Amino acid sequence: MAAVSVGLAGATPPDTVREVARAAEVAGLRALWLNETPGSDALAGLTVAAEATERLLLGVGVVPIDRFPPDVIAGRVERAGIPAARLMLGIGSGRAPHPAVAVAEAVHALRGRLETPILVGGLGPRVRRVGAELADGLLLNWLSPAASAAARDEAVAQAEAADRPRPHVALYARTAVEAAAHAALREEASRYASFPGYRENFERLGEDPLDGSILAASPAELREGVARYAAAVDELVLRAVTEHGTAAEIRRIVDAATGP
Repeated sequence: MAAVSVGLAGATPPDTVREVARAAEVAGLRALWLNETPGSDALAGLTVAAEATERLLLGVGVVPIDRFPPDVIAGRVERAGIPAARLMLGIGSGRAPHPAVAVAEAVHALRGRLETPILVGGLGPRVRRVGAELADGLLLNWLSPAASAAARDEAVAQAEAADRPRPHVALYARTAVEAAAHAALREEASRYASFPGYRENFERLGEDPLDGSILAASPAELREGVARYAAAVDELVLRAVTEHGTAAEIRRIVDAATGP
């Protein structure tokens, strides 16, 4: 059964991060994830969340190594001061040449500085293999339950063959629980489908980005969407998409996911 977490944009205002983090901890969610977007500092946001909670795990995903070399990432993590036992660090290749080689080198370098778990985000099989064989797991994105399960099974087999511990496989699923937010989710799906790397991956899988989303109009529909991923991944991150981005709207997703 997949653990359930909530995810927000890295540029989410601190007050909103604080309120959502508290709500997520009270609701019993596994973690709060902030995704690193240009111009934002997800680790700074997680520092706010850490100060507002006691047990909630905190994840950042993914920090692109083409813009932030390993020594810079390690310095940012150290300055954030979040206990290693509560932090999960997601990294990705960004636009680095030879992505799999670059990510492998980054994992080795970060291992020398940090004790926090490292998850690798990647679309291609070579980068995902690095996450399975060298890092602590994968952070997937925009995949249907079937494609997520296939990626998880592949990663588990690769780790076993390399005599490595079982990798933790997490997935970001864009999630809306109110009809008013559907347009925003569809717009984000279209934007990702226009990115060459994602477009090629969707074509290879024969999937649409909405196949990897939870487009619900009620709490019951949201829980049905969560259930479809229950056996597909180890952790399902409900990347909250709302009409206005308010804490109240995001809390409704948290409540809907954990309600009766």
